[in-house]
Amino acid sequence: MAKEGTEIAEETDQMMDQKEPENPVSPVIDPKEMRAVVLTGFGGLNKLKVTKKPMPEPQEGEVKIRVKACGLNFLDLMVRQGNIDNAPKTPLVPGFECSGIVENMGENTQGFEIGDRVMAFVNYNAWAEVVCTPLDFVYKIPDDMTFSEAAAFSMNFVAAYMMLFEVANLQEGMSVLVHSAGGGVGQAVAQLCSTVPNVTVFGTASPFKHEAIKHSVTHLFDRNLDYVPEVKKISPEGVDIVLDCLCGENTGKGLALLKPMGTYILYGSSNMVTGETKSFFSFAKSWWQVEKVNPIKLYEENKVIAGFSLLNLLFKQGGCSRVKTAVQKLLSLYEQKKIRPLVDSLWALEEVKEAMQRIHDRGNIGKLILDVEKSPTPLMANDSTETSEAGEEEEEQEGDIDNKERMPFIQ
Repeated sequence: MAKEGTEIAEETDQMMDQKEPENPVSPVIDPKEMRAVVLTGFGGLNKLKVTKKPMPEPQEGEVKIRVKACGLNFLDLMVRQGNIDNAPKTPLVPGFECSGIVENMGENTQGFEIGDRVMAFVNYNAWAEVVCTPLDFVYKIPDDMTFSEAAAFSMNFVAAYMMLFEVANLQEGMSVLVHSAGGGVGQAVAQLCSTVPNVTVFGTASPFKHEAIKHSVTHLFDRNLDYVPEVKKISPEGVDIVLDCLCGENTGKGLALLKPMGTYILYGSSNMVTGETKSFFSFAKSWWQVEKVNPIKLYEENKVIAGFSLLNLLFKQGGCSRVKTAVQKLLSLYEQKKIRPLVDSLWALEEVKEAMQRIHDRGNIGKLILDVEKSPTPLMANDSTETSEAGEEEEEQEGDIDNKERMPFIQ
């Protein structure tokens, strides 16, 4: 009996040894691959998908960043549509700004260490788990700045700062008109104006945003109505600075509102975007509505008209040192708690379509952020990952987007 008991015990031990492990083995992840949002061609939302791509390695003078958050701008929507000059070839990874942790550096790269928390400008390729970008486009961020705030900081605040202080020479007692006052740049403009005494800010925005942003703007107007007579009621002589991201008919209105010695700055053309895809009619209408500028009239009226493109300044015109100076001044204001990026919402990479639809609908107050580590909501998990290369097979499904929850996490 004792022998039989011993044999049974041994058999039981063997069976236990062969028992399936309670925790299934995780799939093997190729360390040389990364997730990225890919634009397969110019057009609608169906041209976006999340896929695996080879992980880049830093070249000489470059910094490799493990991305934590990426900024989403209206410009990214125009890129998706192919609604920009000299559009790059597709497929491509969109995105121009990100934040994360330094993971590696190429040769002759000084000033950073592995593990540094940074934000960076990228000439495309930002919407991925890993990016490599030249040293001159990378900046350390304060310890108390979150990665989401850092991704919301670089393009919006640098553009706002350089337009206000370097192009328009904002000074005490001046007045500023800014369109899309509830957006990322608009809110950056409002905050920076508050750092100068007695600056009056006029803003246009969708009515549903007014309650949320009324504390940051002196006078708010409905973006769908004629704001010119309303501004004139408050300030009959006009305004000192106009910041226009709309173009079209707003160019003539902005110039008409300028005081003598005033400055009009065009930094976008969102009026050209009406539908999901590029519209020749919208482009032609916007171009036709732009008032033809007469230099003699500018001379006689003492008015200045200017344009500003931060990305062109950085990537095509060698403006790295000027931008770095602006970043340093902005970070000083942040550390003094005078400015702080306003984050509208966080989205997983797989939710990029919904995020882009939100910015197209002008539904955001502040900045939309792609959070690389965020898990998608179940409703959206397959929206971007299942898109075909050609895109046509997914076209009918896009009409259902309005029936889905678009706001997985709104701050």
